[in-house]
Amino acid sequence: MANILVVDDEMGIRELLNEILSDEGHVVYSAENAQQARTVRDQLLPDLVLLDIWMPDTDGVTLLKEWAKDDKLTMPVIMMSGHATIDTAVEATRIGACNFLEKPIALQKLLKTVAQALEKVSPKESFDPLSQSVRGASSSTGVNKGFETSGSLGADAASHQASGVIGSSDIKELVQGHFDLPLREARDIFEKAYFEYHLKLTGGSMTRVSEQTGLERTHLYRKLKALGIDVRKIGSSST
Repeated sequence: MANILVVDDEMGIRELLNEILSDEGHVVYSAENAQQARTVRDQLLPDLVLLDIWMPDTDGVTLLKEWAKDDKLTMPVIMMSGHATIDTAVEATRIGACNFLEKPIALQKLLKTVAQALEKVSPKESFDPLSQSVRGASSSTGVNKGFETSGSLGADAASHQASGVIGSSDIKELVQGHFDLPLREARDIFEKAYFEYHLKLTGGSMTRVSEQTGLERTHLYRKLKALGIDVRKIGSSST
């Protein structure tokens, strides 16, 4: 399972790709413009990005250039377009895109391209909850300012799970032992604590958590379900 960000201004494309990729077992985030894409990329560090070239505010090639300039191309990016020229596709590849999909996107072509891109993904980053920074293998500039950490959940935190919330004072105790885990397992542990923290902070308000995390409600519900988070339990424990 991978975390995949779909960036496209067309709701129909976002919903279609969300449905297809979710059926394959992936967790899918959506962004309808470059600003939302920046937020999701910085806060949730997706394993893969599907990026539309033509968008109203900032086009995909410009956003790709921005990420490359800021050392944020830590994940493979697949460009998408129904109107792009060969020159545009070549330019995107030169900047750092790993592949290009032409719309309308064929199902098998999509799945094959995504699978090939994910095969190239390696654990290049690790999140340090104590310093709230993301350290890449080739760059130390990826500072994650969007997260408020409350600690990690694991076998050693059973007593904390019972209450449905992790306090910031528990960070040092709970992170021990998680840095030796595979990146995706460690990230799942952190994400569980991250979402539980915001749910507790907002009294279980999905609307406020959606605004705070930059996720659409549909994808937020799916993410919480995948992480095994009981929203009702956390909401009731905060009252």
